[in-house]
Amino acid sequence: MPQTRFPRRLMILLIVGAAVLAVLVGVGLYGLLLAPRSEPSPGGSSTSGPSGASTNAPFPTSSAPPAVRESDDPETFARALAIALFTWDTATEFGPTDYAQAIVDVGDPSGNETAGLASDVRTYLPTADAWAQLRTMQTRQWLDINDVLVPDEWATALEQAAEGQILPGTVAYTITGIRQREGVHGIEPVTSSHEVAFTVFITCEPTFDTCRALRISELDNPLR
Repeated sequence: MPQTRFPRRLMILLIVGAAVLAVLVGVGLYGLLLAPRSEPSPGGSSTSGPSGASTNAPFPTSSAPPAVRESDDPETFARALAIALFTWDTATEFGPTDYAQAIVDVGDPSGNETAGLASDVRTYLPTADAWAQLRTMQTRQWLDINDVLVPDEWATALEQAAEGQILPGTVAYTITGIRQREGVHGIEPVTSSHEVAFTVFITCEPTFDTCRALRISELDNPLR
């Protein structure tokens, strides 16, 4: 299996700002952790229950975190990957590592991109300390997808890539949507909603029989 290599521009997009994002995730400065006790976070909306729950994907149960459904259709797989990346529930017995593993399990089977993919996924999930705080608020998260598009910059990257640099069947999808969170502060139900955008890089046929995840861009720094 040839080694997967990304053009320099794509790798820069994946790592620029990662250190800053890691700090923000480490201290939990997003979503419900920013919310006052009786109101949602800035830009969010408060509800009295789970009526605003997404219909895009089921929530994890006590038996397993959400798995990424296998598919040989690139867009179908990209959507499933995005849903799994954002869906978690602190009320279950699982932690960030369990949810991350569900993504890594559908990664490049050659292992060439496994470490990079695992690193990408960690920036999307709360740290253990932040998770513990979110658990006290019974926080759960999901994603409402708006658009899934192949960005123009991906076509440019394919044109500029050297022969053999990108595996056959590799495609990038930029996904936009609303990250939803729901929890409880004191006795008050609270929700928060934030627009998000990111790019997933996947490889499908003819390289692999079913689509596989390669890398995920920095959150809110997608290919356009």
